[in-house]
Amino acid sequence: MLANQTGKQSPGEQNSGWFSRFLATVEWLGNLLPHPITLFALLALFIVLLSGILGYFDIAVADPRPLGAKGRDPDGMIEVISLMNAEGLQRIVTGLVTNFTGFAPLGTVLVALLGVSVAEHSGLLSTAMRAMVMNASKRMVTITIVLAGILSNTASELGYVVLIPLAAMIFHSLGRHPLAGLAAAFAGVSGGYSANLLLGTVDPLLSGITEAAAHMISPDYVVGPEVNWYFMFISTFAVAGMGAFVTEKIVEPRLGVYDPSEASVELETQSMSAPTAQEKKALKMAGLAFVLVCGVLALTIVPEGGILRHPETGAVAGSPFLKGIVAFIFITFAIPGFVYGRIAGTMKNDKDIINAMSKSMGSMGLYITLVFFAAQFVAFFKWTNLGTVLAVKGASFLIALGLNGPEVFILFIIMCGLVNLSLGSASAQWAVTAPIFVPMLMLIGYAPEVIQAAYRIGDSVTNVISPMMSYFGLILAIAARYKKDLGMGTLIATMLPYTLTFIVGWTLLFYLWVFVFGMPVGPGAATYYTP
Repeated sequence: MLANQTGKQSPGEQNSGWFSRFLATVEWLGNLLPHPITLFALLALFIVLLSGILGYFDIAVADPRPLGAKGRDPDGMIEVISLMNAEGLQRIVTGLVTNFTGFAPLGTVLVALLGVSVAEHSGLLSTAMRAMVMNASKRMVTITIVLAGILSNTASELGYVVLIPLAAMIFHSLGRHPLAGLAAAFAGVSGGYSANLLLGTVDPLLSGITEAAAHMISPDYVVGPEVNWYFMFISTFAVAGMGAFVTEKIVEPRLGVYDPSEASVELETQSMSAPTAQEKKALKMAGLAFVLVCGVLALTIVPEGGILRHPETGAVAGSPFLKGIVAFIFITFAIPGFVYGRIAGTMKNDKDIINAMSKSMGSMGLYITLVFFAAQFVAFFKWTNLGTVLAVKGASFLIALGLNGPEVFILFIIMCGLVNLSLGSASAQWAVTAPIFVPMLMLIGYAPEVIQAAYRIGDSVTNVISPMMSYFGLILAIAARYKKDLGMGTLIATMLPYTLTFIVGWTLLFYLWVFVFGMPVGPGAATYYTP
């Protein structure tokens, strides 16, 4: 069990018991893992070696795709293709660059981030969060904080750096326990990571990986960034409600009355001002600009003859609008962001816009490096047919066990949540697991869009209790301002009720939305896959 700095156990640590020991084990195991970049490099090498071994023994499975399907072998068999030969080496060295440049999430994430960076560096996102939270009534402040946390996921760093400290200050100013405010904001920012009202950078990131995995079964399958929007839109309000309930009914009563003497010395100097009159004016004009941009975009898709509807069917599904949604994410953030910056005085000309974009691109070096190695792993996995062979074997195993109904998603969500404890990056985890589970679940009849939506639940709910989550140390440092002897066990025990509530409530919402009410998870998204 983790003890605090005084050597005594806080109430939170005493109540965490076996779970603190479990998380300590997870942390120890996670620290044994190499850096994600190194991990992908090792996995790519492992795929090459494994393909050589299995190829030598002529491992193969029956092709589940119907006769005449694109890419189906005439013999009806899928064989493991070895990369440990002259042909394999030639394919590796000639494909190294194109694997990287053709990796779907790379360009889409960078383009979307360019627009978000303007809104972020102009101060629009920060001011919007402060205005939303600080103007909320005392009765609505908890749910507003959780909701603001979820919405901040469009630019996740702002949620951690701005909203979480702000929420603790607001609760303290209201005479409530500041750690309860911190927990509410943390639950929204990190526990509700995948939910949002708008499409963000995570949507094209995940959809690109999902599409590449789906191509192992259906080479022409398209997974757009918008395919989970309906479900994530409704999830935003569900997660906000659950987060507020846990905060007020479980976490805050458990923390009790706050004792200011427990605070660190920095607490006295903390301040977070409300938006100024100039910032409010800029915020209103940015909102007007956003509405105007959305109005112009609506003219291209809402009318029956809209120029961005499908050119043949006239439908929204499969239209240029949805295929180009990343461009519209860029526009709807960049234009209001510049309008805000111009009026607030934080942006004056095109140089300021370019500087904002450059700063964000400069911070993406680690991501770009990770993508290079992840792209090689994904490409090797596809070339060798290992993913397809594993998927066919896994699907046969699930059918043999009778686990081909919707209940399979419960196990899938739990598994994703457990993996997330050790591999906190959403893109890294999905790049590893999608090539196995997307084809596997497709083979038992479920569409990639639904599989991705289920993954996003598991990937979000355990963020708040994982020491491997990149911002966990930051949250611990912020919490220590209000309780100077706070230990990791206390923070984990405080956040555990959110994880348990989210995984049960969010999974139940998924089951009801998809399988009871038969609602699509996004525009044009299928629930079931038919070869």
